[in-house]
Amino acid sequence: MQCSWKAVLLLALASIAIQYTAIRTFTAKSFHTCPGLTETGLAGRLCEEGPTFSYNLSRKTHVLILATTRSGSSFVGQLFNQHMDVFYLFEPLYHVQNTLIPRFTQGKSPTDRRVMLGASRDLLRSLYDCDLYFLENYIKPPPVNHTTDRVFRRGASRVLCSRPVCDPPGSPDLVLEEGDCVRKCGLLNLTLAAEACRERSHVAIKTVRVPEVNDLRALVEDPRLNLKVIQLVRDPRGILASRSETFRDTYRLWRLWYGTGRKPYNLDVTQLTTVCEDFSSSVSTGLMRPSWLKSKYMLVRYEDLARNPMKKTEEIYEFLGIPLDGHVARWIQNNTRGDPTLGKHKYGTVRNSAATAEKWRFRLSYDIVAFAQNACQQVLAQLGYKMANSEEELKNPAISLVEERDFRPFL
Repeated sequence: MQCSWKAVLLLALASIAIQYTAIRTFTAKSFHTCPGLTETGLAGRLCEEGPTFSYNLSRKTHVLILATTRSGSSFVGQLFNQHMDVFYLFEPLYHVQNTLIPRFTQGKSPTDRRVMLGASRDLLRSLYDCDLYFLENYIKPPPVNHTTDRVFRRGASRVLCSRPVCDPPGSPDLVLEEGDCVRKCGLLNLTLAAEACRERSHVAIKTVRVPEVNDLRALVEDPRLNLKVIQLVRDPRGILASRSETFRDTYRLWRLWYGTGRKPYNLDVTQLTTVCEDFSSSVSTGLMRPSWLKSKYMLVRYEDLARNPMKKTEEIYEFLGIPLDGHVARWIQNNTRGDPTLGKHKYGTVRNSAATAEKWRFRLSYDIVAFAQNACQQVLAQLGYKMANSEEELKNPAISLVEERDFRPFL
């Protein structure tokens, strides 16, 4: 019997559709719970009769720190990392970006962005469910027997560097520095890490790889999660100064402008304007207070946190409905009044926080600041950052460039 080419094509398309549906159904199982099952085992979350839609019955609080590079996000992450009942992960979406972006052009096309965001949302949903096996899809080379030494910045997560996930020699209460974690802990066992996650009441994740809060709506509205977004913003002029010093090659032309006083003709202004556009879009959404963000969104300016870290941290924890424990308070005391000579590491968190927030004013020329103010005037006004109208005004620390604003959470 002969088949026409149309019949063959229809059969092929039907086969692809069936396989895709099967894959999505299998993947979805890891996001659902089944009646009568507990959270005691990874395998226990797979239902024999297929996935069952369920709500977040445990009411864990899932926290997402939404930020951009060099905005103080590592510092804010530590406010959760130090809490004994929080499972904290530092930039897990790095693995998604590192796996997917090389497959596409380096441009920020709408297609690339959709693929990246779709994969990121799936991974975040899994991680909030303490399904760390899902992360293995993006770790290269793939983990063997659920063990790996390739988790990005593992040492920035206290839980991943302490017992029972890690069993270093020495005192049971030993807290490893980030640089010592991989060397002394060896391979990370993702099964043990998942168990440690389930033992804690809350999960917090920091990311600089989601452009704006609108990209998180599907997760915010997901009844299986209790997601609350802390959007961290910083004066774009301060971000530019910090990036120019930290990423010296990437921001070489900005440094050349500072050194010579002449703006390079081929300066990549999107390194500044993209930050301002993403901030403006995201903050506009947050300040409009749409119903889907009610009790789910809090805007935090880095400058307010730096000037009064304890007060602002108390406000953040009050918004989240999580008790603030003594470990966080002690960490703030020890890490916001530090000797600036001790905070040389580009991702370090030991510093004089108030002084750090204003340091950019002495690292940029007035020409660069004036250019940044013109390019970002809308978001500067939205966030309450004042214009510097002269070199003298810019360099005078007695003149504040931050307005008093009360960005109350939408409750």
